[in-house]
Amino acid sequence: MYDMQNLAKLSHLGELAPEAFKAFVAFDQAAVKDGAIPHKYKELIAVAVALTTQCVYCIQIHTASARKAGATDRELAEATLVAAALRAGAAMTHGTHAMG
Repeated sequence: MYDMQNLAKLSHLGELAPEAFKAFVAFDQAAVKDGAIPHKYKELIAVAVALTTQCVYCIQIHTASARKAGATDRELAEATLVAAALRAGAAMTHGTHAMG
């Protein structure tokens, strides 16, 4: 199912719903642009979120963007472990629902 070629279909999606598509693209760009949090950190956050949501497209795109913004392997490794800790923590806290 995962094939980066599928992303070429985004243009067709944009043709079918141009206003919403343009708004999404603008929002996406604004969200990762330099602000109180630098662009590189925002891309590292995006990598961690993508790992947690397990979106392989997002993982590839935001890892490349993070690297382009200057992220190192070590920073990407730490972002990975933060994502893993949060995902594991969610399992632990949700496990309380199973307790009698």
